Amino acid sequence: MAKGENIFKRKDGRWEARYEKGRDSAGKIKYGFCYGKTYAEAKAKVTEAKSKVLSGTTLTSPKNTKDFSYYCDCWLNLRSTQLRTSSYVKYLSCIENHIKPYMGEVRPEAVSTEKISAFSQYMLNEKGLSIKSVRDILTCVRSIITYIDRQTGGELSRVEIIYPREASKDIRILTEQEEEDLILYLSKEIDFGKFAVYLALRTGMRIGEICALRWKDISFTEEIIRVNATVQRIKNIDSQGNSKTILMIGSPKSNKSRRTIPLMPDIAALCGRFYQNAPEHFVLTGNEHCMEPRKLQRYLKKYARECGIEDIHFHTLRHTFATRCIEVGFDVKTLSEILGHASISVTLDRYVHPNMNLKKENMNRLKIMDCFS
Repeated sequence: MAKGENIFKRKDGRWEARYEKGRDSAGKIKYGFCYGKTYAEAKAKVTEAKSKVLSGTTLTSPKNTKDFSYYCDCWLNLRSTQLRTSSYVKYLSCIENHIKPYMGEVRPEAVSTEKISAFSQYMLNEKGLSIKSVRDILTCVRSIITYIDRQTGGELSRVEIIYPREASKDIRILTEQEEEDLILYLSKEIDFGKFAVYLALRTGMRIGEICALRWKDISFTEEIIRVNATVQRIKNIDSQGNSKTILMIGSPKSNKSRRTIPLMPDIAALCGRFYQNAPEHFVLTGNEHCMEPRKLQRYLKKYARECGIEDIHFHTLRHTFATRCIEVGFDVKTLSEILGHASISVTLDRYVHPNMNLKKENMNRLKIMDCFS
């Protein structure tokens, strides 16, 4: 930026030039902004704007009569062909239940950093939403604002989204004793429910992926499990009746989630015990109807209660699997692919939690000269 000029290059590659439009009733300076693809273009526009201010010519721009609600619908409609049904329903719910009631009638020119911050505080303090939920909603708002900005020629380019800070939480994993107790319990009079829990504990598969598993996804000759689908309950947006939600079988969480997992010998043996020569049938039910994930959650709670294990949910099994893999020496890349993560950093940051014994073992591997004995 040249000395004395308020012209600079933005992160999006455009050039922004600022000038004084005048002062408000309190004497505070009011600024105007011009944008260009090059420095010269921004410079020319701001020079013209300044000359109009000096000559007393009123700077006018077409008034935008469309509100935030209108742009929410346009944004969602534009993305509808790119989104999975579950993701579309999530965004639709976010917009209709949270964004529109608070921001719907606001004009784009009235959207500000302060307005978004007030919305964030309202969701946290008045509606009592969790920090994670608020962050997800703000992410949606940010995408909509970016869309509006492109449609209005940079009208919202200066709006900043400030996310509430989420305190880090210790992720629950089973202790070695808890895991041993659970496995011993599952081995007695094993049925499809117990088999599903053991499968999660030994493969790290998500609950929806296990419920969607069909016999055609398991190859005994190749000794692999192919994860090709997931089951989840979502809002029934097309319903004309009393059903508010439906059970939907769809593609996995992401492209990386579509993966192949090697069969461990004990898992292969268990699969052989329950095997049915019906490729299209679901593994956990033995028929053409999949098991409801909530039913499997109830099974796990029952098993944990009878084992005296507290504070456990299905994802705890996934956390435990990942941690045990690191403890026995898995390389992180391999583990990341087995878990179906988008990157290695997700595996390290969210799922790998070495215990103190492993930390001590690694520290003792350092061979340092002992000069103090």
